[in-house]
Amino acid sequence: MITSPSLVPFMNLSLRSLILVAASTASLAAFAEPGENTYKQVCAACHASGVLNAPKFGDKAKWAPLIAEGQVTLTAHAYVGVRGMPAKGGNPNLTVEGFSDAVAYMANKAGGNWKTPDVKTLAAINKEIELRKAGLNKKQ
Repeated sequence: MITSPSLVPFMNLSLRSLILVAASTASLAAFAEPGENTYKQVCAACHASGVLNAPKFGDKAKWAPLIAEGQVTLTAHAYVGVRGMPAKGGNPNLTVEGFSDAVAYMANKAGGNWKTPDVKTLAAINKEIELRKAGLNKKQ
């Protein structure tokens, strides 16, 4: 136990500093745009550098034809896996909601104007996912 009165204010200051740093770090994550954290944790592995011809983050020319497909179609097809992209971006634990937010985030950074999917949009995405899976199963 600290008994020196001269160290007590220092300890309180250090504890306050640690709490402020921890709170600031948590706050930064809370201020991230929807989909930003998923992009950084999953999608950036390919989309930051263009691995396997993945459209690079922010590349308006590469994203334009994909954005033109529409939010429901692009999100559903990518979720199932499309071209060189594995299903769920390679993360088997990624939910449709989390994936949808990340796709909207990337599309918006490349010139799109997509919203975080609401219940109606998520239902349409899920329906398209099932149609896509059924179509892929017929080809096998």
